[in-house]
Amino acid sequence: MAEKREREIYKVTLVGSATNVALMLMKFIAGVVAHSSAMIADAVHSLSDFATDLIVLVLVRISAKPQDASHDYGHGKYETMASFIVGLALVAAATGIIFAGSSKLIDWFNGVHIKAPGRLALWVALLSILVKEVLYRYTVKCGKRLNSQAVVTNAWHHRSDALSSIGAAIGIGGAIVLGEGWTVLDPLASIVVGLMLVKVAVNLLRPSMGELTESSLPADVEREIEGIISSFPDVSQPHNLRTRRIGNRIAIEAHVRMDGDLPLTVVHDRASAIERALRLRYGEDTHITLHMEPKPANG
Repeated sequence: MAEKREREIYKVTLVGSATNVALMLMKFIAGVVAHSSAMIADAVHSLSDFATDLIVLVLVRISAKPQDASHDYGHGKYETMASFIVGLALVAAATGIIFAGSSKLIDWFNGVHIKAPGRLALWVALLSILVKEVLYRYTVKCGKRLNSQAVVTNAWHHRSDALSSIGAAIGIGGAIVLGEGWTVLDPLASIVVGLMLVKVAVNLLRPSMGELTESSLPADVEREIEGIISSFPDVSQPHNLRTRRIGNRIAIEAHVRMDGDLPLTVVHDRASAIERALRLRYGEDTHITLHMEPKPANG
């Protein structure tokens, strides 16, 4: 099962990689030939997409390894790390785009002439919007089906490239249609695109940052876990609940009270039944630790 999941993640990531390489080359050529800083900035973004595809391929391969003597809980956090690095790469790409656009804008304010971009850049930007939106929808669908945050994050990297191309198309198109006096729209569009990418990156970094810092699952999920535990006969007062994510699976630890006079075999069977119910709800790979303890005498 794990091997099949890894193969599917590889497949969707390789499709994205091949697309990013093709678009990157087209954008660089169009940006240079058509004198468009917005298109060159967009090409840099596609380059960052390709780099993050490679990171996902390497770290997801490691995350698929089973638990061993050095990793008692498995290697799932490597997938989280891939998601985090993708987010950081997006921040870096956005910062570079903003800096390059700002430099051009400052030059324009100082009287430096900005050459109007050619129509080739506009057509490449429009093609990029279409291709990257299709790639986003394909990748995010696969990521959700495979329960891979790294793939979902990478999908948003594809969509951010589509947003980048929209901004580039608006700037390039405006500069072409409105004439020489409006060529400043090209670098201005690249700045707006960069700011949009920063927002996307922050939203992507939050969940992976939370997982790497061992944040708990949402309160409604923890209440559901307590409800599943409490639904069993002879069981009461689940407490000391601790939860966290480990890559594409979750870990649950809880203390559970039962009648202290019950035979050990009954307590063991009840604990096993609770574990089966939790794994049925949250996945077969869910890590579960239950501490069974007797009810207080007055409980």
